Amino acid sequence: MRRLAFLFALAGTLAARGACAQIDPWEFEVYPVQTLGKGVLEIESLNSVVADGHGEGGAGTSAGTYKSQGMWRTAIELTYGLTDKIEAAAYLNLAKPDGAPFQYAGSKFRLRGMFFDPGKYFLDLGWYVELDSHKTPQFDEAELELELRPIVEKDLGRVQLIAEPIFEKPLVAPDTSGGFEFGYIAAAYYSLWRELSPGVEFYGGIGPMSDVDPFHEQQHYVFPVVRGYLPYGLEYNFGVGIGMTRGSDQVITKLNIEFERFIGTLF
Repeated sequence: MRRLAFLFALAGTLAARGACAQIDPWEFEVYPVQTLGKGVLEIESLNSVVADGHGEGGAGTSAGTYKSQGMWRTAIELTYGLTDKIEAAAYLNLAKPDGAPFQYAGSKFRLRGMFFDPGKYFLDLGWYVELDSHKTPQFDEAELELELRPIVEKDLGRVQLIAEPIFEKPLVAPDTSGGFEFGYIAAAYYSLWRELSPGVEFYGGIGPMSDVDPFHEQQHYVFPVVRGYLPYGLEYNFGVGIGMTRGSDQVITKLNIEFERFIGTLF
């Protein structure tokens, strides 16, 4: 078990040194292989604030003209279980730049699924496909992006390990001649109590796979987090992210709140 945990940690470290698509600052979230059940509806609020960022646009988590310093981002996610192994989701992205009101910052649509029931084989495997629609150059110059990622998970007693390589391609943007960008998400959680369990999450991006950015310009974050269940069926995930390079924002706080309920088949 120690060796396997070490391999996951090493994989995350190697990815952080050489691999991810640009960071999606509206979604600091790690997805497990397990999807929602058929007919289950989940509403989630994904929130983050850049406490120590960059003072100009196009740096850190800012991909547009607004600076990242003081940026408050909120994504409203609506997810529905189409089958017992496939779910669909839509996102509304909002942002409040420092000194400005909340603004529309784009929409996203995704499908996520698992290849087989968790626990059936040595590793649990899932997949993720997403389309990002921005049309908000002040936040992101790319109007439409495709994101693909496999999801790999291993549960070892109370320990849950997850790794998600990310492949992202601008479809409508000022320059779409490049190939895929490469990124990663990874996490390790320890199930301590139902109400509160610790973990650590990793997010990073190196730019285009064909011509990676210098390491100091890449973005890599480590988030110590706590997560658990609240009354009335609510779940939470709170963490403080530390930027590991000069190209990263230095401190980001996040709070995700989700509510899940069975509503029955819609189709």
